[in-house]
Amino acid sequence: MAKVQNIKGMRDHLPQAMLLRQHILTVVQRVCERHGFDPLQTPVIEYAEVLEGKLGDDEKLIYRFEDHGGRSLALRYDQTVPLARVVAQYAGQLAFPWRRYAYGPSYRGERPARGRYREFYQFDADIVGSSSPLADAEIVALLSEALAELGFPDFVTLLNHRQVIGGIARASGLDEAAAGGVYRAIDKFDKLGASGVGEELVRMGVNTTATEQILALVQTEGSPATVLATLREHLAGDERAVAALDNLHAIIAALEAMGVPPERYRIAPRLARGLSYYTGLVFETITPHWPEGSLLGGGRYDELIGQFAGRAIPTVGLAFGLDRLHDVMEELGLGPRLNTTATAFVTIFGHDLAGEAMALASELRAGGVNTLLSLDPTQGLGKQFKEADRKSARYALVLGPDERDRGEVVIKDLRDGSQRSVARADVVAALTP
Repeated sequence: MAKVQNIKGMRDHLPQAMLLRQHILTVVQRVCERHGFDPLQTPVIEYAEVLEGKLGDDEKLIYRFEDHGGRSLALRYDQTVPLARVVAQYAGQLAFPWRRYAYGPSYRGERPARGRYREFYQFDADIVGSSSPLADAEIVALLSEALAELGFPDFVTLLNHRQVIGGIARASGLDEAAAGGVYRAIDKFDKLGASGVGEELVRMGVNTTATEQILALVQTEGSPATVLATLREHLAGDERAVAALDNLHAIIAALEAMGVPPERYRIAPRLARGLSYYTGLVFETITPHWPEGSLLGGGRYDELIGQFAGRAIPTVGLAFGLDRLHDVMEELGLGPRLNTTATAFVTIFGHDLAGEAMALASELRAGGVNTLLSLDPTQGLGKQFKEADRKSARYALVLGPDERDRGEVVIKDLRDGSQRSVARADVVAALTP
């Protein structure tokens, strides 16, 4: 290679970044398990036909290749389609409703940008086998709980239903085929703005009156009750749209009962979500601190699993984009700012006391204190202190001949330079918060 480098759109994560990413993963996993979700892992490679025909326009982003046997394979695009395959393949072993979470890398051949990568890590949570609006609400409640525990400020989850935009299009006088085009145009709202979407609708052949009505309705704002009432007034004659509004009303009521703060969600009729497999509720979580797009998203997809299982299995879920959460948290200074996993660094006071130092390190580790051990007994304490500081350990421990004879250990705080002597038996307690 002329230049040693990683592939564009795929990142190396050095220790400081990995420690923050692991913190995010730990918090989200803890929240999922608090809600009774169980772990699942699927291969990163699937047969290409498993992914094909499920993603709409995004299918062009799939990484495809042939293996040595000539089989057509693909890298995992997301965690959702593999879940559909798993449910169809192992349905007899699963107890529905089934709550699952999964974490791992996915791959998309798109143009890299801030917050968008060709290799990215997703943490998904889904409820399989329930059509209840309580399942939809629990997913939204879970994401709100996780983001709050991660320390995200000012986030709000936008809620909509696939049939709301369709109903708006039909109420504006468009047929079913044209309604699909409206959906694709509205999906570009954040990128193009109202005027850009209007121009897109006109190019599609939507007349000016219908375009104005569509834009007015999808931009309806206010409390959930206000937005729902406005939409009911205009969509009263559309049975599917009214059912969608009833569904959103039930989800809002459940969120209130679950104690999700009302400022954490609102109904946004302009929210579309691009993936074609969504059938009901769709949602995205946004924050003013990340203007490039949403933090995460998801929705209900009641027909996708049926493409594998041969029968409808209602499902709702979400995907936390770990890369995006990491980038935003790093920018906002959220989460632990760690450079190492180690708390303590045990120095070695010469060859004669190397065994004592190793025993002390083992005692600390057994007591739950993450500990580095010096590997060079010939180095002076000054150099060992510098190494401990360079490794970002909080404390350096010294067990010299005088300390050994007194049954003590010197603990030096590398942040402020203070030091103290503690009894050998109390060292673990002294280093444990």
